[in-house]
Amino acid sequence: MTEPTLREVLASRTATYQLLSRLFRVEVDQECYDELLSMSFPANTGNAKVDAGYASIRRYLASPHPSPLTELAVDYTRTFIGGGNNGYSAAYPFESVYTSPKRLLMQGARDEVLVAYRSAGIDKKPSWKEGEDHIALELEFMQILGMRALDALCAGDEDAAADHIECQKGFLVNHVGAWFPMMAADMRKFSKTDFYRGLADLTAGFLETDREFLCDVLEDDEPAESFDEAVVIDL
Repeated sequence: MTEPTLREVLASRTATYQLLSRLFRVEVDQECYDELLSMSFPANTGNAKVDAGYASIRRYLASPHPSPLTELAVDYTRTFIGGGNNGYSAAYPFESVYTSPKRLLMQGARDEVLVAYRSAGIDKKPSWKEGEDHIALELEFMQILGMRALDALCAGDEDAAADHIECQKGFLVNHVGAWFPMMAADMRKFSKTDFYRGLADLTAGFLETDREFLCDVLEDDEPAESFDEAVVIDL
């Protein structure tokens, strides 16, 4: 087996960020469910959390459910919205909740990520009514930066690609990768399905793996042309 090229790894990472962002953004609908059923999830990626996450999601999809979309919608609400009036009643998908002393929305973290988005020339769609520090938007931001890096590399502009990768690393280290482990712990606590417990493990493991990848790429002034297959997560 040949080692994956940098372009292949960037494409794989971008696709993974896109999938994760979608699964956190809204409940699973029929189109998304059918897409998940058609996927072939890897069994051995080199990261135990990723493997456990894929195994849990695979187990849920392979098990019979009378109304899977209804069951997942209920668990989505239970896991991410909850029924309490404080910051401890669900795995609230906002960075502010996990980085502010009183676990409140719209705190300093939201302002910081908004600055990061706007510095990259990105703004949220008017239809999005949640805070900018929602996990789905942070993962989508990582996806966009990854796609920009891939486009730059394909165009032969290694300096621009390195800039986008550096931006990714900074955002991962200072934002999504720093607080998501706490959210993942709450997801495992509040979720009742293998699907969302698996999503917690998959995302936590992937962010760990991606941090290692970004550090490896940025060790040298010029990106390497190939990488160990352990950093690749195929969908």
